[in-house]
Amino acid sequence: MNKFFGTGVALVTPFNADKSVDIAGLERLVKFQISNGINYLVVLGTTGEPATLTTEEKELVKKTIIKANNAVLPLVLGIGGNNTAEVVEAVKNTDLSDFDAVLSVSPYYNRPSQEGIYQHFMAVGDACPKPLMIYNVPSRTGSNIEVDTVLRLANDCKNIFAVKEAAGDMVQAMALIQNAPSGFMVISGDDAIALPMTLAGGAGVISVIGQGLPEKFAKLIDLGLQNDAKNSFTLQYQILDSIELIFSEGNPAGIKAMLQQLDICSDEVRLPLVKASADLHQKIQTFIKNYK
Repeated sequence: MNKFFGTGVALVTPFNADKSVDIAGLERLVKFQISNGINYLVVLGTTGEPATLTTEEKELVKKTIIKANNAVLPLVLGIGGNNTAEVVEAVKNTDLSDFDAVLSVSPYYNRPSQEGIYQHFMAVGDACPKPLMIYNVPSRTGSNIEVDTVLRLANDCKNIFAVKEAAGDMVQAMALIQNAPSGFMVISGDDAIALPMTLAGGAGVISVIGQGLPEKFAKLIDLGLQNDAKNSFTLQYQILDSIELIFSEGNPAGIKAMLQQLDICSDEVRLPLVKASADLHQKIQTFIKNYK
């Protein structure tokens, strides 16, 4: 699965002022990634606000990205939930012909045990017609996929090829990287520690900030994959403040504020999320001005 080494981005879903899906903005966003060195795109991940999209809007988002991408970059589709039977049916029934893999978040809110998480992903992995990447993000789900559970899944389900690891715990990340079976990918889901994870032997990142700073962030991760710590950290320090900024008022409000400053799309989000404050906009504007 070499196509998933490097920098993927979890695309936002741009909205118009009336909160409808901004097709033109989404097309600009995709083309911005393609022209600036991003390796693959994640569609309808958490950053894409799928929780507040209708079924019809999700289809529109998928079709728009597929068309704008024109088969240039690999595509990963987010399909997850906390009802195993529903997720299994979704991966079976969704048209995945234009997608290279599926990203599935650990069940949230009902907080299953490690055995429950294991059985959930075994069922989804066995049903999924495309390679499956599992997603660990305890800050959102309320439960951590422990190292032993990830390793069980990596060894027991041939269709599970990677974990997007966003626990923010370098010790856990290193344990995964150290003990993962050959060919299993540990991908950072945390922009702030994506470079350290990559230098430790990870496969790169699925990034939020990357869609706002694609050329710089993709180069940073490429240098990390080449074990060039000195030059990669030089780039990391140049953009470190921006990572803190875009998450300071929640995701995707911050990255949408940056994308608005870059004239790619508006900063509109849907309730219960709210737009970035004027203060954050000013800070992001200052960063971009100095960054350029």
